[in-house]
Amino acid sequence: QVQLVESGGGLVQPGGSLRLSCAASGRFFSIYAMGWYRQAPGKQRELVARITKGGSKDYADSVKGRFTISRDNAKNTVYLQMNSLKPEDTAVYYCRQDWGSMGDYWGQGTQVTVSS
Repeated sequence: QVQLVESGGGLVQPGGSLRLSCAASGRFFSIYAMGWYRQAPGKQRELVARITKGGSKDYADSVKGRFTISRDNAKNTVYLQMNSLKPEDTAVYYCRQDWGSMGDYWGQGTQVTVSS
């Protein structure tokens, strides 16, 4: 059983920065793609950023140039550096570990609120 624990969320002013972390239990962290998703009130959950086992990265158009996903396989952790935050970035952010055809695992989420 894999557990994913997100941290780093909070309240930040527009233009500010936050770094989210997602620590994974279990073995073979390095072989799985990892992703960050978010869900705002009344909206569907959406992909924010994804990083493959080889380090390739994809971003939602809305966060390109502002957010950076990275991973530290030695620490079983994936990060999301969020800069130039906007009110529309307010959401619960979730970490996902992609096991392909075998399914996936999700964290419990961390709240990010961007407000003055």
